[in-house]
Amino acid sequence: MRGGLLSLSCCCCSSTATTASRSSFLFPPKPIPTVRSLSVVSTADAEVSGETTSVAGRSLPSRRLILLRHAESAAPARFFRDHDRPLSKAGREDAISVSVKLEEMGWVPQLILSSDAARTKETLQIMQEHAHGFSEAKVFFMPSFYSIAAMDGQTADHLQSTICEYSTDEIDTVMCMGHNRGWEEAASMFCGTPVELKTCNAALLEAIGNSWTEAFIMAGAGGWRLHGILKPNSST
Repeated sequence: MRGGLLSLSCCCCSSTATTASRSSFLFPPKPIPTVRSLSVVSTADAEVSGETTSVAGRSLPSRRLILLRHAESAAPARFFRDHDRPLSKAGREDAISVSVKLEEMGWVPQLILSSDAARTKETLQIMQEHAHGFSEAKVFFMPSFYSIAAMDGQTADHLQSTICEYSTDEIDTVMCMGHNRGWEEAASMFCGTPVELKTCNAALLEAIGNSWTEAFIMAGAGGWRLHGILKPNSST
């Protein structure tokens, strides 16, 4: 754990990508459940479970994980590196929509781990400006989140180790912001269901454990509960 760093409001950090294969996990996997179709989550139909869950006589707190893909970026231009592309007008509007909906649903992160790409930083800045709770979260920009997303099958393990390193037992909601294809792969591996994340879509996942490490151990691969996919244009 890196509890000392959590006193900072923002930090640029680097982290080494894991070399785990697509099928491996830092902790022993559980059987992947039967694939089911996903429904769009809206503020009306989302149900957040209680803060604690009783398992074998133990009362365990919920750990909620938001995997958010950045909002739509502007078209590539000769003078932009991919890393430096800003958001499009539609992307900025979507970032506002998703931040407001997450706050209405009570899915407000206390810790945000984000790619350091310009479009991801801008997505976060807009969310902080339009949802007060997001501005109170501890934020760390992770250069590795930009590169790991392009490495086939490695994102889930990397997110897991990074979350366990930067989080504390007091934090119950973490948001990781990044890119495809890695974010779709990670969400799918965590919940055992094929997940599609278009721009500014967020997978809402939940497990239980006295710590984030315990939550990953207990859930294993495929054991996180998927509440659904939050989309900017969800009805109601």
